Amino acid sequence: MQSTNEYVTDFGHLHLRIEEILKDRGISKTKVCKELDIPRTNFNRYCQNKQTRWDLKFLCKLCLYLKVDLGELTEYIPPNLESK
Repeated sequence: MQSTNEYVTDFGHLHLRIEEILKDRGISKTKVCKELDIPRTNFNRYCQNKQTRWDLKFLCKLCLYLKVDLGELTEYIPPNLESK
């Protein structure tokens, strides 16, 4: 998997699978933002894996909304699988 995360470390990084889950379920970003009352700009940063500091309250809210656990929402990418 090619990394889109600018904040990759020597230990790898966590990849959020939000866009994949939304696409699989046919849910729009606009709908999520409205129903969870989150700014679209912030949500886009999470969807594009450009958010450097994750808000745990937001992630819990998203897990509850999507009915997934954090393990389904994230994927660990080891450093040897990243394109630098």
